[in-house]
Amino acid sequence: MSARLAVGFRKFHRISTYSIVKKDENAREIVMTDKIIVFSTCAGVKEAKKLAGHLVEQRLAACVNVVKGMESYYRWKGKVAREPEVLLIIKTSRELFSRLRAEWERLHSYEIPELIAVPIVEGAASYMDWLERELAAQ
Repeated sequence: MSARLAVGFRKFHRISTYSIVKKDENAREIVMTDKIIVFSTCAGVKEAKKLAGHLVEQRLAACVNVVKGMESYYRWKGKVAREPEVLLIIKTSRELFSRLRAEWERLHSYEIPELIAVPIVEGAASYMDWLERELAAQ
């Protein structure tokens, strides 16, 4: 498979259904997957469960972990704030991120919802295959 993806100034190409290779500034190839983990937070469990279920039902995520009992410290409107929050760990793909972001911004109660994606560099083959199947079945 030789699909090319442009990300910034770097070129990527796929070497399997869930791997991509990028060349760094020294032309070394770096292999990583096309899957990502997205982190976000909600003010409460009810909203977190609703959003998690929606993402999985819409196949924008294969899995969402809802982690209760977190406390966040942050600066908001000139003041330091401290609030209890619920962490969401969302497993998806780079390809679906823009659609996931649009849904998140549409449904989330926060004025500026946190949504941070990090690459999955490697993973167990069986889990990565499962992610691929669940995200592709649209």
